[in-house]
Amino acid sequence: MTKIGIFPAAGGLGTSILNHLVQHIPAEQLILIARKPNSLCEFSRQGATVRQADYEDPSTLSHVFDGVDVLMLISYASFEIQYRVEAHQKAIESARRSGVQHIFYSSLAFGGDLADTSVAHVMGAHLQTEKYLADLAANSKITYTAVREGLYSESFPIYTAWFDLVHPVEEITIPHAGAPPGVTWVKRDELGEATANLMASYVRDSRTFPYVNQVLLLSGPRAYSLRETVDILGRAVGQSVRIREISPDEYAALPTHGTKHTYHGVNLAREWATAWDAIQRGETAVVSPLLQQLLGREPEDYETTIRGLAREVRTEEAS
Repeated sequence: MTKIGIFPAAGGLGTSILNHLVQHIPAEQLILIARKPNSLCEFSRQGATVRQADYEDPSTLSHVFDGVDVLMLISYASFEIQYRVEAHQKAIESARRSGVQHIFYSSLAFGGDLADTSVAHVMGAHLQTEKYLADLAANSKITYTAVREGLYSESFPIYTAWFDLVHPVEEITIPHAGAPPGVTWVKRDELGEATANLMASYVRDSRTFPYVNQVLLLSGPRAYSLRETVDILGRAVGQSVRIREISPDEYAALPTHGTKHTYHGVNLAREWATAWDAIQRGETAVVSPLLQQLLGREPEDYETTIRGLAREVRTEEAS
């Protein structure tokens, strides 16, 4: 019986993948690993094995993947490069020593049409991790599938100067004028569903699985310019919203952005600003049909997702 591991299994993407995976795979085949395993009690009651591990404490990774045949490795939540790469590599090496046969890795949809370069700082660790997996596969029996997950529709705040659906502003200041090319926004739960479907397909028959040792792109069905993105946000909150372009250095100097972009005591706001350069170069505007194929339906459009989010936050605010 093939055992499937998810690490970490309690975050946003991990929870979505798990919720969809149990529609295909009995819970008894799952080994769920999280920093706070108590959050997975529901799945433990269904028969899943639950273990504790934390990217930030490499000692917890020793033997945590024992018994896992197929691992969904979800990237460490940061946009540091070296720290993030080392965290991934330690987890991958632990998985290799435990006998994991195949690793699914959650990469990110910068880099254009599966390019191996990007001007976005946030993509740096993903590119290095993809290469590490490819080198490992070339020199050992382990195989991999790197899934470049499209930019979450729900992640719009980090690309719109932390625009808040509850307390909206009329002007968004970012180092981008808003013109095309744009972003193929994707609802996070549909990424989770599609990734779970990929994993289930591999588990059903690894010999015919067409994406061994490949990098895949899951994108939304169309690209929205940042101007269109902001117009949709405005319609969702019922007011006019505009973009005012500022320089990357001006963006990095804004006090709020420094707080939001600080990791392990280092302010990476200036490095984050390279994301808009990548958007302007078309790195996030590539449309792939794979998400629709894996879902078996047209993905939800960006405005529908945003209107749903706006209703949710208004309900929470009123309660």
